[in-house]
Amino acid sequence: MITAHVVYATITGNNEDIADIVTEAFEDAGVDVKETEISQTDPAAFEDVDICVVCPYTYDEGALPEEGMDFYDDLSELNLKGKVYGVAGSGDVFYEEFYNTSVDKFEAAFEKTGATKGSDSIKINLEPDEDDIKKLDQFTADLIEKAQQ
Repeated sequence: MITAHVVYATITGNNEDIADIVTEAFEDAGVDVKETEISQTDPAAFEDVDICVVCPYTYDEGALPEEGMDFYDDLSELNLKGKVYGVAGSGDVFYEEFYNTSVDKFEAAFEKTGATKGSDSIKINLEPDEDDIKKLDQFTADLIEKAQQ
């Protein structure tokens, strides 16, 4: 059975919603999935699953979630070769060039781990709408397909 861990950071609840949508899609596909909040999670937990997902928010002008800094720093140090990763986050287009930059930063951190990118990252403006839910369902399906290869 494929296993997954979805980690989120949220202030407004939007990224928890994204994590819930992804987690539910994993459950519907028969994946054994765990969902946790970033400050309550050791990134080493990703070593025990097939699929690793982070749903971060971007604070102010491109800052990572304060409560996720240790997680982010420790993530880059891991060896996740053979694991599949995906990043999906909510942001606010109001911040223009800083829109959802945490998604890119977490993607770069995963690159350092040797993990395999399972799907294009998803950036959602504010709370997920119907189109975003379809994208997140496809994102999850792509991650599962990559993990099965």
